[in-house]
Amino acid sequence: MDVQAISPTLLVERLADRIAQFPRDAWVRVAIDGPPAADPGRLATELIDPLRIRGRAALRVSAGDFLRPASLRLEFGRTDPDVYYDEWLDTKGLIREVFGPLEQGGDGKVLPALWDAERDRASRAEYTTLPPGGVVLLDGALLLGRGLPFDLAVHLWLSSAALARRTAPEAAWTLPAYERYEYEADPLHVADVVVRVDDPRHPALVNQF
Repeated sequence: MDVQAISPTLLVERLADRIAQFPRDAWVRVAIDGPPAADPGRLATELIDPLRIRGRAALRVSAGDFLRPASLRLEFGRTDPDVYYDEWLDTKGLIREVFGPLEQGGDGKVLPALWDAERDRASRAEYTTLPPGGVVLLDGALLLGRGLPFDLAVHLWLSSAALARRTAPEAAWTLPAYERYEYEADPLHVADVVVRVDDPRHPALVNQF
C-alpha cells in the first residue's frame, strides 16, 4: 500500500481546497467516514472555518443524530454487529432531511439532527438553510455503500490492530461490523480520499489528491 505522510493541518487545508473546487452554484455533499476510533467528527469540525475562508458556508451533520429509534436498533439485542451494520443508521431520514433538499431544484433547508438517541426521542433541532455552494459535512461510521449521494467521500482508515486497540472496550462488539464493511463496502477503493489514521497525530494519505 502506497502511503504519504501528511500533517493534520495540511490535510485539512488540502481537503478544503478540494471541496472548494466544486461549482459554486450547487451544494456540495461530503462524507467524513470512519469509526469512532478515527474521530471523523473532529475532522468535519476542523474543515468548517477553512471552508468559510474559501467562501463556502459549511454545516456539520453527524450520523449519530440520524440513528433509528431504540425499538428498531435494539430489537435483536444491544450487541449484534450485523444489526449495527444494517439497521442503526436512518438512511431514509438522511435522504429526506439532508440530501433531498440539496438536490438540484431543492430549497437548501436541512435538518441537522433528526433523532436524539440518548433520550430516544425526536430531536428539537431547527432547520438550517444552506445557500447554494454551501457544504454539508456528514461525519460518522459505515456511511459508504448505502446509496447516499456524496459528491466527495473521505474515509478515515485504521488497520485492524489499531482499530481494536483504539476502540473502547464496551464497543468491542462492533469490530466485526467494521471487518464486514471492509470487504462489503470496500471503502479503501470507493472513497475519493483515504487517510490512514492509526496515529491521529501522524495521518497518511493512502491515495493522492
